[in-house]
Amino acid sequence: MTSNKNIQMEKILLIEDNEALRENTAEILALANYDITTAENGKIGVEKAIANPPDLIVCDIMMPVLDGYGVFQIISKNPDLQHIPFIFLSAKSERTDLRKGMEMGADDYITKPFSDAELINAIRARLEKVRIHQNQGGKAIETWYQIISDLGNKDEMHKALENHDVIDYKKKQTIYSEGQHPNKLYYIQSGKVKIFKTSDGGKELITGLLSAGDFFGHIPLIENAVYEEFAETLEESFIRVIPRKEFEQLITTNQEIALKVIKLLANNIAEKEQQLVALAYHSLRKRVADALLTLKKKYAKENEEHFSMSISREDLANIAGTATESLIRTLSDFKNEKLIEIKDGKITILEEKKLLNLFN
Repeated sequence: MTSNKNIQMEKILLIEDNEALRENTAEILALANYDITTAENGKIGVEKAIANPPDLIVCDIMMPVLDGYGVFQIISKNPDLQHIPFIFLSAKSERTDLRKGMEMGADDYITKPFSDAELINAIRARLEKVRIHQNQGGKAIETWYQIISDLGNKDEMHKALENHDVIDYKKKQTIYSEGQHPNKLYYIQSGKVKIFKTSDGGKELITGLLSAGDFFGHIPLIENAVYEEFAETLEESFIRVIPRKEFEQLITTNQEIALKVIKLLANNIAEKEQQLVALAYHSLRKRVADALLTLKKKYAKENEEHFSMSISREDLANIAGTATESLIRTLSDFKNEKLIEIKDGKITILEEKKLLNLFN
């Protein structure tokens, strides 16, 4: 099927050996305004993907010549194709079959029979996530980590902080929103804050987790631009604010602070790139494990034997870059494997090393 010349339609490669299902599914996706290419087995599917890389691949598992697992392995090892979102289709509903596909690193898994809406929603969600990642490419991460600790206790930033009031933000209260013009720098005296972006469909991707001692909201001040993300409290938080003019004066008159800002921004860009790579290429289990370890690294108390934290499943899913339902299934698996404990909504990490060493 060919694209409308006036509209850049997103390309989907559908690999399915059942002719009736292949043709029906292709027709549905074409009506949803996608440019569809089909293949009747895995070998032909790989050849078509190489010849004309699609924006997303939908692939059956049980096929002749080359099955879906084989297709995914070839695609994931090809530098030109490994970034493409991959959705498995299968008539099998066994949990082990589902887990095998997700552990390999597939982005989603749909069991036959499926509804038109289920398939289209899964495709839209994956393509939206790709667009979010592309829009974030090259941007600096939002957090300015612990300038106070790095510069010691006698720097001018301390003096500036001491001269400003503390604002009490309640749990789940928005601090600033995308599109607003910045006029202050924020410093967390106590509490927890998340930085996140949203897609056109309202899906969240958490890009920063902040705690006491962190500054945030500085990038738009430096770039003289509007906020490109949202900041919201995860719990009641006490936050000091420094007016924009005072912040600008600090970084223009104090060379030590200016150099520290440049160094930390460079480090945080590298962290952001690592996060995007993990979201693009790590398996679901690996991403969820990394999300739990990120929480521990950021919020664990000193000498705490087993890190424990209450966090909404939606927020945790947004950190891991997955659907809430997929996150809940993975947490259940981790619980059954004695890697974590879940009690009264609180997650406790029992086997940190095993989570850290999970294969991708």
